[in-house]
Amino acid sequence: MNLRQILTSTLNVLMMLFGVFMSYKAWGLYTNCESPLVVVLSESMEPAFARGDILFLSNPKKPVEIGDICVFKIPGRGIPIVHRVLVNHDFSKPNQQFLLTKGDNNRVDDRAHLYQELYSNKDMSWVEPKHIVGRVQGQLPYLGMFTIYMTDYPMLKFALLSAVGLVVFLYE
Repeated sequence: MNLRQILTSTLNVLMMLFGVFMSYKAWGLYTNCESPLVVVLSESMEPAFARGDILFLSNPKKPVEIGDICVFKIPGRGIPIVHRVLVNHDFSKPNQQFLLTKGDNNRVDDRAHLYQELYSNKDMSWVEPKHIVGRVQGQLPYLGMFTIYMTDYPMLKFALLSAVGLVVFLYE
């Protein structure tokens, strides 16, 4: 294998990765959602969603309603949370909603522990529209377990990337 073949293989892999990344970003623009795919990381939404399910999100212009399953981020915490809206305090001004959420598998609503624990302002008891990443539109059961395993076992990630790289370079 000469240098030209190695460079060609490398460019092919980079173009493929760039295409996947651009498709993901275009999908995000189409759905009006910064992250149109998320993986469920806990059991808090069972039986609706199991750990490892991939969720498809969108962010429609209409206000959030009771029963919607939303993915939201709390300031200071990088991992998004998937919970159902229980209570909606809607005001006359746009984006003046205050939402109370709860995981289907949790005994109490998020006001009891999650908001108090995560917000730096201990008086915060509601999720606001600015925190919502998207609303769940669909799911693929258990296909996200792959990403969970790669996070839980970092050596698996390196082994997989090494194997893919080896196959790409040896194939040509």
